Amino acid sequence: MTTTTTPESQPFQAEVAELLQLMVHSVYSETDIFLRELISNASDACDKLRYEAIAAPDLIADGAPPKIWIRPDKKADTLSVIDSGIGMDRQELIDNLGTIARSGTKSFLARLTEAKDGANLIGQFGVGFYAAFMVADKIVVISRRAGSDQAWTWTSSGGSGFEIAQASEEDARRVTRGTEIVLHLKKDAAKYLETYEIERVVRAYSDNIQFPIELVPEEGEPRQINSASALWQRPKSDLSAEDYKEAYKSIAGAFDEPAMTLHYRAEGRQSYAVLLFAPSTKPFDLFEPARKGRVKLYVRRVFIADDADLLPAYLRFIRGVIDSEDLPLNISREMLQNNPQLAQIRNAVTGRVIGELERLADKEPETFAKIWDAFGPVLKEGLWEDYERREKLLGLSRFTTTTGENRSLKQYVESVRPNQTDIFYLTGESIERLKSNPKLEAAKARGVEVLLLTDPVDAFWTSAPIDFGGKPLKSLSQGDVDFSLIPPVDDKVDEKDEPAADEATTIAAIKEALGERVADVRASQRLTSSASCLVGGGRDPMLERLLAQQNRGAVTKPILEINLRHPLVAAIAREKDAAKDLSLLLLEQAQILEGELPEDPAAFASRLNQLVLRGLAKG
Repeated sequence: MTTTTTPESQPFQAEVAELLQLMVHSVYSETDIFLRELISNASDACDKLRYEAIAAPDLIADGAPPKIWIRPDKKADTLSVIDSGIGMDRQELIDNLGTIARSGTKSFLARLTEAKDGANLIGQFGVGFYAAFMVADKIVVISRRAGSDQAWTWTSSGGSGFEIAQASEEDARRVTRGTEIVLHLKKDAAKYLETYEIERVVRAYSDNIQFPIELVPEEGEPRQINSASALWQRPKSDLSAEDYKEAYKSIAGAFDEPAMTLHYRAEGRQSYAVLLFAPSTKPFDLFEPARKGRVKLYVRRVFIADDADLLPAYLRFIRGVIDSEDLPLNISREMLQNNPQLAQIRNAVTGRVIGELERLADKEPETFAKIWDAFGPVLKEGLWEDYERREKLLGLSRFTTTTGENRSLKQYVESVRPNQTDIFYLTGESIERLKSNPKLEAAKARGVEVLLLTDPVDAFWTSAPIDFGGKPLKSLSQGDVDFSLIPPVDDKVDEKDEPAADEATTIAAIKEALGERVADVRASQRLTSSASCLVGGGRDPMLERLLAQQNRGAVTKPILEINLRHPLVAAIAREKDAAKDLSLLLLEQAQILEGELPEDPAAFASRLNQLVLRGLAKG
């Protein structure tokens, strides 16, 4: 082993120059990442020391637990990241920092083929080191392998190679074990010398690194700037309800308490820890157009991203952490979208979240009701988007109906009327308006329960062919409806009364009066006391209105249904002079009941006044 401090130049492996360009310009979108990578590497080195010290306690002869320090120096324009981990000897510096094919971690893992208990402690001292060249035009690494009496210095300006030499006496005295990385910062990276900026990055990306990270300011005492506790990696038996509450508030940046907590570790083809929460109140960004999730992705306790789409958009209210043991640390945001391992994690975790919601709905209905009240409209997006889990989501869904609130479809199906073959629903803008909608009249007369749907998403998911418990969902706002086989609730109701108006004559008169304003006029099976209502001939009317508001389709002409037993309808065939005004009145009052304005409000008011005055004159 050489004892000279004269630097020896060595070339980078051929792929490293290409890698440097990739790391700086392609893989990472934000320069903050360099500090995360260096801290991650330092944490890995501490992990390795802790593991090797199990067999060789002398490696930590001083008894001091592994630690990480960050030291800014504005006078020298340097930022140092220091650890008291396993350290590297001369050859390890060359292998780990000069090549990609071999790394200290890979060699270390090779020695642990059968040491399963220690495998989860191992991080990856990977290519992320080179991200430091995004902010530094020169990097100096001083390292001493634990148990060695020699320290070595690696230096590079990111060009074609690096220099390596035995450390100076001063450096060797300072680095007694572990690694010191000194970044000579570029001018445009001077912000990373500010203590508040360092703290911001550490809190965002490395707060849960399990080793203490101390900031060593130029003035003042060193202070720890991370929590140093990856709570999700700890056994559930070690944690209290209060621990989970504090973790939720810290991870989600929330002030409420979680309505649901899901904490488990998956083992098998992939290993990852999961700690997820359902808030008890709506987050402010719940209905942002991007519909981004807020579950944070970690890899071996190192933060990777907070918007990695780890759950489908309809579960975007869930907050928490998924920490993978298998994903590469140097994975970029751009790579996340197409990663098959992440897709498998997403699928499995989605299933567990829905399973936990099902458990709550069954075992803790009051708790589930809180979640549904806050996030029901979001969960119902899955009825439209997630065909695979539609049945489970239908089972979770709760509805306000003509019978009561928070009704499940299971309850609905269990209470259907004799000969009822469908699950009936009505869409609209408010529960109050729906309850007074004339389309409910025939259903009420027969005791048929109707779902009252007021969320905009209801107009979309109900447009798909959906059934539950063998009964298809059917709208009262479109298509034909026939309740004739369902017995009335009141046996005294005589449904065989002759209509007050002749069907053919009346319909012909109304069609002539309304012309192109409607697609059709027909006798109604929905109405018992009201004179008229509007129904859609194709898509649900509420869906059409929503699409029209977004310029995604025109509203089609409605079908006017009339109640032939109603006196106003009967008067159309009898009062020929007033037939047109009465026909228009049927249409306009039906529009008002739908929450729409008549086509010409002034003409409607004038027409109504004339009809009232005509009636008064006859009286």
